[in-house]
Amino acid sequence: MILTGKHHIVGVCVRRFASKAATQHEAGGMDLWKKFSLFGAIPCVGILTFKTILDMKKHGHDERPPFVAYDHLRIRNKRFPWGDGRRSLFHNPHTNPLPDGYEA
Repeated sequence: MILTGKHHIVGVCVRRFASKAATQHEAGGMDLWKKFSLFGAIPCVGILTFKTILDMKKHGHDERPPFVAYDHLRIRNKRFPWGDGRRSLFHNPHTNPLPDGYEA
């Protein structure tokens, strides 16, 4: 913006949006990352998902470890505000023991 003698605006103010590239060089960066996401990241996620499913089928479900009542684990100073107060919000009876042992 240029000011002259009586403070008249001579220059033109141009607002550039972040979504529009100012030059051709800057526009190429967005295309690069878009192609990288579509042809790189998405196939990698698919391949790793498939590999994980095959590994789970191969190994199956492992038996849970034996319960050992350590004094410093599963300390409950007050009850949880839901249910019977002994189980956490995302309690899984197969993998999460209660303070006195696994559920049957």
